[in-house]
Amino acid sequence: MSFIEEFQANIEALPNHLRRKYALLRDLDKSLQGVQTQNEQRCDKEIEDMIQRIKAGNVTPDSSLIKFSDDALDEQKHAIRIADEKVALASQAYDLVDAHIQQLDQYLKKFDEDLRRERDTAVVTGAPATTVENNVKSGRSGEGKGGRKKTRLATAAAATATAATPSGMDLDLPVDPNEPTYCFCNQVSYGEMVACDNPNCKIEWFHYGCVGLKEQPKGKWFCADCAGTQKKRKGK
Repeated sequence: MSFIEEFQANIEALPNHLRRKYALLRDLDKSLQGVQTQNEQRCDKEIEDMIQRIKAGNVTPDSSLIKFSDDALDEQKHAIRIADEKVALASQAYDLVDAHIQQLDQYLKKFDEDLRRERDTAVVTGAPATTVENNVKSGRSGEGKGGRKKTRLATAAAATATAATPSGMDLDLPVDPNEPTYCFCNQVSYGEMVACDNPNCKIEWFHYGCVGLKEQPKGKWFCADCAGTQKKRKGK
């Protein structure tokens, strides 16, 4: 099994792993809310009892009141343990996604090294150097102007984690400042993207959702900026 096949097999299992961890987090949330509600009710009752005792002129704590305070303290310790479990689960989810990102970075580094060796070998032997490296760096596909593939899938492993994250839960992952941005939204690569057929397009790649696409366009496709330029040229 090649590295890319192994990575693909691992990344396909990632959403299920994350779903299980988020399901556990939701269960812990419910438990924590139950403990906190019970503890608040207990404390409210204890305070009310103390107020009544003070009003009655009896401020000497009895054994039942002391036990009441101990029970409230135990409930609070239980809540802290649940919160610690939540932190541990969130850290595991983060580490899981981070491991896949590092694995992908290693593959891309190896791929780049292979391309450099191929280019150097071509220079020594006098054979034409491959253009794949330039295509990878520019983000364009290798089929050439007009006939190149128009779509690609994002390579960011964080996109998979985002899809697996339940509503209302924010997985606070760090963003690589060196990762290139695309599209009018100036965001990193994610989901399916389409390439503008203008070779001089400043942006090159666009997210389907940002340009109103749901499937691969047929024939040539130009972004809004380049389409306007094309119309001006035809009008002259």
